[in-house]
Amino acid sequence: MLEAPEALCLSEQLTRTLKGKRITEAIAGYTPHKFTWFYGRPETYPDLLSGKTIGVSRAYGGMVEIEIGEMRLLFSDGANLRYLAPGAPLPKKHQLLLGFEDDSCLTVSVRMYGGICCLPPETPGWSLQSYYDSAKQKPQVMSDAFDLAYFLRLIRGEGVREKSAKAFLATGQTIPGLGNGVLQDILYKARIHPKTRIGTLTDAEYETLFRALKDTLNEIYRKNGRRTETDLFGRQEGYVPFLGNDTVGAPCPRCGEILCKDAYLGGSIYYCPGCQPVPEMKKRIPDSD
Repeated sequence: MLEAPEALCLSEQLTRTLKGKRITEAIAGYTPHKFTWFYGRPETYPDLLSGKTIGVSRAYGGMVEIEIGEMRLLFSDGANLRYLAPGAPLPKKHQLLLGFEDDSCLTVSVRMYGGICCLPPETPGWSLQSYYDSAKQKPQVMSDAFDLAYFLRLIRGEGVREKSAKAFLATGQTIPGLGNGVLQDILYKARIHPKTRIGTLTDAEYETLFRALKDTLNEIYRKNGRRTETDLFGRQEGYVPFLGNDTVGAPCPRCGEILCKDAYLGGSIYYCPGCQPVPEMKKRIPDSD
């Protein structure tokens, strides 16, 4: 699933590859998918998009937006975008296809769930608007505006100090584009257990966590995303996570303890019990959170 580093990489690839191309054909909803969320009726998309020229693309959190004339084409984190050169075979299934004058095309397929929204300017009251507005209005986590001072203001927010590290970083749109996928390595590098209560950390640990967040996301970006994802051209991306399904049961490269996996907050957490201990029970958030 797209998170902030992959969304930024994808938006830059889209701008370099598609900007200036004119759409000659648009097909939406070709393959039914009950967890694809369109804005409006997909059968109207050909009239809205055909004949329009692609502009720049931007990333907002884990979302990617393409300017198309006066319209915006927005994809949420479950959408898989693929550029096909002229003559390349088309996929049998897709939720959106845009064909261009040079016979190249962009296809979009949704994995588990995702949004494909063709939006006129200033569209009110659409299904993903709260996520979009939050992601667009806050400092982007990959930007210089997301600095230590801003990070500390987030920590000092109402109710935040009672949250676990995972809940603070990856739930509630506190940091748009930061989810469970990139969370694991951030906390591993900071040597903080996912269930540690944020309010029990020291000022030095807050700064360590911030540096781990920035360093991890920037490394993922430099390597064009995590190995579990593919880019606009179908190439596997380069960042290999320290923690994940592939490493459970293996020894920690730092301390030798066996890497673990637990269920927590509606998903999985991965950690090293040696590098990421919970030193006091008061620091542990119950599993029922």
